[in-house]
Amino acid sequence: MSIKGKIESLLFISAKPITVKQLSQLVKKEPKEVEAAAKELADDYKKRGGGLAIIKNGPAFQMVSAPESSTLVRDFIKDETTGELTRPSLETLTIIAYRGPISKLDLERIRGVNCSLIVHNLLLRGLIEAKQDKKKNETYYNITFDFVRFLGINDASQLPDYERLNKDDTLDRVLSDNGQ
Repeated sequence: MSIKGKIESLLFISAKPITVKQLSQLVKKEPKEVEAAAKELADDYKKRGGGLAIIKNGPAFQMVSAPESSTLVRDFIKDETTGELTRPSLETLTIIAYRGPISKLDLERIRGVNCSLIVHNLLLRGLIEAKQDKKKNETYYNITFDFVRFLGINDASQLPDYERLNKDDTLDRVLSDNGQ
C-alpha cells in the first residue's frame, strides 16, 4: 500500500488530528516524506470535491467533512447529540461502562464496526471522556461522572451485573486472539 493510502486509512479511523511525527512512526517513513504525502492527499481530496476533506493545523492532519456540507453535518450532529441515543450508541456506551477504560480499537473489535462517529457523539454529549496513554500512544475511553450521576448511581460498579461482566475474561481472550 502507498504512503498516501496508509495515511488515508489512519486519518479515517482517528477521531482526532494526527501529527506528522505520529504518522511517521505509524507508517515507518521519514517525517518529510509523510508530510509531503499528506499534503498531496489533502490536495487530492480538494480536487475531488467530495464530502470529505483533509485539513492541516500546525503539525497535524485530520480527515473532516467538507466545509461545503457544514450545514448538513451540523443539522445531523444536532439530532445525534440532542435526541435519544441510537442502538449502536447505547451498545458502545454499555461496552465503555462495563469494560472501560477501553481503547477505540478494542471497541471496534467488540462491535465489529468503525465507532468513530459514535465515540465523537458520546464525547460531545459528555457521557464519555478520552484519556491519552502516552506510552502506548493510544486513547482510552471511560464513562464520565455526569453519566454516573445521570444514572443515579455512585460508581460504575453499581451497574447491573457489573462484577460478572467487568471480569468476564471471554472478551479479553477474544481481543488478545484478534490482536495477534
